Amino acid sequence: MLKKTKMNQPLAYIHPEAKIAQNVVIEPFATINKNVEIGEGTWIGSSVTIMEGARIGKNCRIFPGAVISAIPQDLKFGGEDSLVIIGDNTTIRECVTINRGTNASGKTVVGNNCLLMAYSHVAHDCLIGDYCIIVNNVAIGGHVTLGDYAILGGLSAVHQFVTIGAHAMVSGGALVRKDIPPYVKAAKEPVSFIGINSIGLRRRGFTPEKISEIQNIYRQLFQTENNISQAMEVIDTDFPASKERDEITSFIRSSQRGIMKGYFSK
Repeated sequence: MLKKTKMNQPLAYIHPEAKIAQNVVIEPFATINKNVEIGEGTWIGSSVTIMEGARIGKNCRIFPGAVISAIPQDLKFGGEDSLVIIGDNTTIRECVTINRGTNASGKTVVGNNCLLMAYSHVAHDCLIGDYCIIVNNVAIGGHVTLGDYAILGGLSAVHQFVTIGAHAMVSGGALVRKDIPPYVKAAKEPVSFIGINSIGLRRRGFTPEKISEIQNIYRQLFQTENNISQAMEVIDTDFPASKERDEITSFIRSSQRGIMKGYFSK
């Protein structure tokens, strides 16, 4: 258990304009630049670097070697002001890098209660939802969106502008070039539908009836000979309206990169 008492560490560099809440622990050799805000109860490990534009919530844990709010690795970046916003109760493990936004959106966001494991990278203008888990060595390109409770397996790589839906689970080592709809598991090469994330949904309180409804929708999308447009027509007419049905159909209709493959090539 990390001790949550106020500590002014003389071996850390803290810019005088940084706004550090009470009860923040900052370990030796950390660097905190100007235009940084850190919420109550957060722990900053040794050799962490927090650069301009970081907004870190309450009760976060940031482990040694992490670099938060460095400028984007985007050749179009012109030095504009932008932010990294990290929610409450989020854990950022060793050597994670999170780049701040560009003028496209002005911010990179990581939600509440997330876990970013060691050596993962979140590029500029990403929007990471709440309760997401990003496993070791994941590389996330710019402008990627992750829905709440999404899980990215270790060593997976996500192409820029991809959207991954809520409660989706992507296998380790996957190359994600297409959008991943909510509630599914994705694996193989090219990344494809391999079922719904039924274990995760049960853990989060989804009823067996609701899980069955989601399964039937995806069977229509990915396990029939219909193409996506034909399957969507069947879903709209044959499945009763529900939050989950509407979330799935809205995701597919709004996809900019197209969705991943199913069992049959369409």
